[in-house]
Amino acid sequence: MITEDMVRAALKNVVDPEIGLDVVNLGLVYRIDILDGGKTVDIDMTLTTPACPAGPQILEQARREVMALSEVYKELENVKINLVWTPFWNPSMMSEEAREELGFF
Repeated sequence: MITEDMVRAALKNVVDPEIGLDVVNLGLVYRIDILDGGKTVDIDMTLTTPACPAGPQILEQARREVMALSEVYKELENVKINLVWTPFWNPSMMSEEAREELGFF
């Protein structure tokens, strides 16, 4: 069955084109739930800013990357990406690796 770790690994393929880092290390993924015996993945995530021009592209790529897991995990039928603004994203949410790469210490 699909797991949260597998979904996180898939989401690491989604890169914010303006920043050049993946959404997981940027701290944009807030919640991942595997529902209905693996048929549905429900994700809460945010963007670095509500005015992010790449927002629709990032959200759609996230949906596609997770849905690609259905090629192996046949039970996966639906991926729901919820764009949330609470809590509002800030640089302290980034992984240590991302902060180092961007020069945040």
